[in-house]
Amino acid sequence: MDPRLLRAFLAVAEELHFTRAAARLYVAQQALSRDVRRLERELGAALFSRTTRQVTLTADGERLLPHARRVIAAQDELVAAFTAAGRPLLVDLNSPGLVSARILERARELAPECELMARYESGLTGAAADIAAGRLDVSFGRYAGLDPALRSALAHQPVRYEPMAVLLPEGHPLTRLDAVPLAALAGETVYAGAGNPRTPEWTDLAHRLFEGRGIAVAEPAPLAVGPEEFGRIMAKKRNPVLAVVDFPAMPGAELRPLVDPVPLSPVSLVWRKGLIHPGVTALRSAAAELSATEGWLRRPANGWVPAMDAQIMTEQI
Repeated sequence: MDPRLLRAFLAVAEELHFTRAAARLYVAQQALSRDVRRLERELGAALFSRTTRQVTLTADGERLLPHARRVIAAQDELVAAFTAAGRPLLVDLNSPGLVSARILERARELAPECELMARYESGLTGAAADIAAGRLDVSFGRYAGLDPALRSALAHQPVRYEPMAVLLPEGHPLTRLDAVPLAALAGETVYAGAGNPRTPEWTDLAHRLFEGRGIAVAEPAPLAVGPEEFGRIMAKKRNPVLAVVDFPAMPGAELRPLVDPVPLSPVSLVWRKGLIHPGVTALRSAAAELSATEGWLRRPANGWVPAMDAQIMTEQI
């Protein structure tokens, strides 16, 4: 019997509410209901009495409850004995100052016994390959932009629709504006990571955003590592750079939010399927908490996001 079905049963039995149980397990309510029905078919018994007003355990549900608790406790004990839970969890935050850093900080508060180690290497595509190969545990970024074959080895949790921005070289005419309308970038050539093998998901997002707006994506350029080198390249090339509103300050550049419409960068928490580690649980809890309190998954009325991303961001893994 799939232990996931028993976990679904236990969540509903303890909450007596399918919506709350689904939120507790980080799954869609429809998926939870499907698992409960499958368990009922396998056991040949109705486990819950459901009405429009309440959910209660049947006599068979009451009989199953102590057995299910013992089985799940035994599974958790077995997993704890063989999992890598005691090792540090390696988390790629992409860049300092982004929402991923806030999630990591909160996760460390939720699970102080875990060692959550940060690294900063831009690009979810590069990070995802490392995750699938076991060289990295967790990263953040545009999950929909990954190759479907790579996504099949990963799990994700939507975190935020992050408003996008543009980094402008000092003295650029658009620095006079507090916010830059997308139409004002017509005729500009904007750098969006083209040629960087770690960030094709970001370059693809830029192409989708700029299409039909008269904005060109800059040709590949040498990868600038570190603020000083970034400032030198910015001063030399003079190309605006596509970014997000939380992007850290860079020398020789001024950050302005993009508007009319507000382009959104979909951010997910991404980890390897089957990875069991209390640090992952803490990160997921932290991400869900901050997303809810900060309204990160609310799309503004004038927000723009590719349809494929909007669909994937509704998934609850």
